[in-house]
Amino acid sequence: MSENNGIDPTAAPSGAGCADCEATGGWWFHLRRCAACGHVGCCDSSPGQHATAHFEAAGHPLVQSYEPGEDWFWDYATDELYERGPELAPPVSHPQDQPAPGPAGRVPADWAGALHR
Repeated sequence: MSENNGIDPTAAPSGAGCADCEATGGWWFHLRRCAACGHVGCCDSSPGQHATAHFEAAGHPLVQSYEPGEDWFWDYATDELYERGPELAPPVSHPQDQPAPGPAGRVPADWAGALHR
């Protein structure tokens, strides 16, 4: 991963959860944060797959895990994993007390069967 790659280390995350799921009342499994603009979207295992949709719509290929304790990056354009990258603006994950899947109260009892594999 080169230093630039459209990364804006000053871009704050769009929120504590998937911006698109929050707008539609959906739920997510895990979260990814766009390294270019801070958009928080849900992972490809989630029903909405909003992080990939953001890449396809905005053309921002790099995301960082938005899960507590994880700091890896994924490049949608090249399908490459990077164990590290530049430090992004805080917060670096969703709140520790926010469950995964989440958000609390919107995850169906049979959530595991709704995941993409």
